[in-house]
Amino acid sequence: MPRPRDDGAAPPSGGAASDARRRRTRAFFARDAVELAPLLLGAVLAHSTPEGRVAIRISEVEAYRGVGEDPGSHAHRGMTARTAVMFGEAAHLYAYFTYGMHTCLNVVAGVEGRASAVLLRGATVVEGVELARERRGAASDRDLARGPARLAVALGVPLAATGADLLAPPFSLEVPVAPLAFAAGPRTGVSGAGGGAAYPWRFWLPDDRGVSPYRRHAKSHT
Repeated sequence: MPRPRDDGAAPPSGGAASDARRRRTRAFFARDAVELAPLLLGAVLAHSTPEGRVAIRISEVEAYRGVGEDPGSHAHRGMTARTAVMFGEAAHLYAYFTYGMHTCLNVVAGVEGRASAVLLRGATVVEGVELARERRGAASDRDLARGPARLAVALGVPLAATGADLLAPPFSLEVPVAPLAFAAGPRTGVSGAGGGAAYPWRFWLPDDRGVSPYRRHAKSHT
């Protein structure tokens, strides 16, 4: 399985090599979404609220590029009020509402002025499990954050948080010191060319319990 390139950073704190993570500067996230996405696998994103703190370990992501580059991207046809965050500073949150009921969370990537983001598709709750259970109702522990809308609920992140800095309170984001082995394939539920084999920009940790089921859109290209 491939391992993505990783640029140097300050030495990490203690811990097993496979589990070691560190906070990164914004420059780390200012790269193409397709390059950044697999580097976020195994990262821990935490969100604090008056109710408490919940943290998730990211198991599955999807990369989305911008104007004229990616027919599956919200920014494919240009900037709108909703997608303006995608054109902004890296490591900010792009949250959007889908199906009239779900909020999904993305990490903005790339350089300002060029839209790029990484959708958080699946994760495992590693801190604040009891609070995540309260928020997710009857869901099993495996399903607390196994899916993009589920992880937003588990973390307690509302749509109104779009544009927030993921490197500052109430968020924190720590990325693995060494990139993890991953698998890649077409993105889930994306129609047309953007959901086909030409865009294998879904990345996941093989056999990880936080990975959501792959669902091909009925109108996606092969």
